[in-house]
Amino acid sequence: MARNRRRRSGVGSIYSFLIAWIILSSILPMYQLWALLFTLGSCSFVAYLVGKAVGRKAAREQKEAAPQDRPAVKPSTAAKKSYGPEIDPIIEEGNRALSEMGRLYMSIKDPEVRTKINEIMRITDKITQDAIQDPNDIPQIKKFMNYYLPTTIKLLNAYDRMSSQGIEGENLDKSMKNINEMLDAAIVAYKKRLDSLFANQALDIETDIQVMNTMLAREGLSGNKDFEVSQATQ
Repeated sequence: MARNRRRRSGVGSIYSFLIAWIILSSILPMYQLWALLFTLGSCSFVAYLVGKAVGRKAAREQKEAAPQDRPAVKPSTAAKKSYGPEIDPIIEEGNRALSEMGRLYMSIKDPEVRTKINEIMRITDKITQDAIQDPNDIPQIKKFMNYYLPTTIKLLNAYDRMSSQGIEGENLDKSMKNINEMLDAAIVAYKKRLDSLFANQALDIETDIQVMNTMLAREGLSGNKDFEVSQATQ
């Protein structure tokens, strides 16, 4: 990458030097020493500026094109806090899964697969943290962690091994393609699982709203009847 940037910078400098030389030599009396020195200095300065600008642009393009160097989600490194005998194993398992997926993210070079791993890690972290927010969801979270999560990690490990072979083959390409497509299905399933975990909270919210509406109506505080009456009496 650095070599490509230097090559692009050098080519840009040469072209800009030649163009500046042609322009100035057509204007100034090149047979005089001062004009020759001025042209040489000006062309060198222009070539330096152009080369530097081209190098910066190339570096920015490569940085934008390159995959992230670190996964978006990291396991918690804070001091361990106990949430109870049911929740602690879930948090520990979630952190182990995030650590393994983080390792796979760093090992796998395909930007598309990396993006999908990041999304899976992001959703996994939210599902894990939901055990703390709503312990009633623990049975669903355990099912997720006992099968879906380890199976996903198993397939990612298989993809990592196959992609590291450095060769192409019908079986390798087909298997890697299937795993890549599976990741899309996994992301959809993970999102649905996360959404289902909020079913209890949605029911509680709906119940609270109904109770609030009933109390407001009983106290004559719902709607805008009082406001309309006061408007009519003015």
